[in-house]
Amino acid sequence: MMEMKDLFDPGHVDRRGTDCLKYDFAAERGQDADVLPLWVADMDFPTVPAVAEALSERALHGVFGYTEPKDGYYRAAADWFERHYGWRPERSWFVKTPGVVFALAMAVRAYTREGDAVLIQQPVYYPFREVIETNGRRLADNELVLRDGRYEMDLEDLERKLREERVRLMFLCSPHNPVGRVWSRAELEAVAELCVRYDVILAADEIHCDFVFPGHTFVSTGTLGGAVRERLLICTAPSKTFNLAGLQDSNIFVPNTELRRKLRAAITAAGYSQLNTMGLLACRVAYEEGEEWLRGLNAYLYENLLFLKDYLERNLSQVRLIEPEGTYLAWLDFGATGLSGRALDDLISKRAKLWLDGGSMFGGDSGRFQRINIACRRELLAEALDRLVGAVRAVLP
Repeated sequence: MMEMKDLFDPGHVDRRGTDCLKYDFAAERGQDADVLPLWVADMDFPTVPAVAEALSERALHGVFGYTEPKDGYYRAAADWFERHYGWRPERSWFVKTPGVVFALAMAVRAYTREGDAVLIQQPVYYPFREVIETNGRRLADNELVLRDGRYEMDLEDLERKLREERVRLMFLCSPHNPVGRVWSRAELEAVAELCVRYDVILAADEIHCDFVFPGHTFVSTGTLGGAVRERLLICTAPSKTFNLAGLQDSNIFVPNTELRRKLRAAITAAGYSQLNTMGLLACRVAYEEGEEWLRGLNAYLYENLLFLKDYLERNLSQVRLIEPEGTYLAWLDFGATGLSGRALDDLISKRAKLWLDGGSMFGGDSGRFQRINIACRRELLAEALDRLVGAVRAVLP
């Protein structure tokens, strides 16, 4: 029987040659073949052993027809959120989708009309902007503010935007990708109060909720009481937590009956019905049997974060870590190098031979930033940082 710690030890798994987006599509994405990939937000670790075993057993059955979840699925998900975050979604609240981004796109179609404003807080996960603009809606941006190495919400600007732009729908990223904030209850309550005041629907992407570092506590919008509950979409998935993104299974919790009806109608209009057979199975088993695995994973990720922080402080003072409170994504500030935008991207990809996510894609004043995924072997993270040091020292006096 494999020890839990062995799942995260160096050299355990090689993802190359599996049609893996992260490793096998450098050329198709405009990168050199020899880049080291620490970009897209999935992990290099195998999932919960019980999940892999359940999927193997199911595969041997050999029939993969239309599948719907039974009681155990709803119970496992509800138990997880009650056990970890102190609230329990009712079964009637579940709206199942193949992903959170799909759900956000459906929310745009369900609750707004062409030309309506949808608000986001940049820099933020770029598909938020894409599903707004590609559906013909107007982008309203309440840009986050960086103060003393930590991002904060500008609540005065948020209220002004909600009022003046007549915002109908707001996307909240909590924990926040890419800046790593885990919003406090006071911050969430302030946002909730404004959404109630200006009659705004609040869609909270909580997909990274299970990754919170010591000293911080995740507060789910599901714990917010009062009138905001009737305006909430709580967007969750096991995909980040258990490295199951390719199985496409998300649970969107919608307490309000009319909002739930409209969201389901939009999904039906898009031609979507049953979820992935294997995804439904993986979700249930992960929530039932993934506790010990997740504890081991979070311990390893925290050690990676401490390693990254110490490495930069000792070897690369020109690059500042915006220390994440949650997620397995780190936001690096290259402002002291004087490089930004295309010049910085070229330094990263051509000189350092790294594949990271350039800050510009996340919107706002982010050209001097890069996002790095630390959910990888520490040996690989060390190699990436060594490459980065060599590149920066080669171009700076």
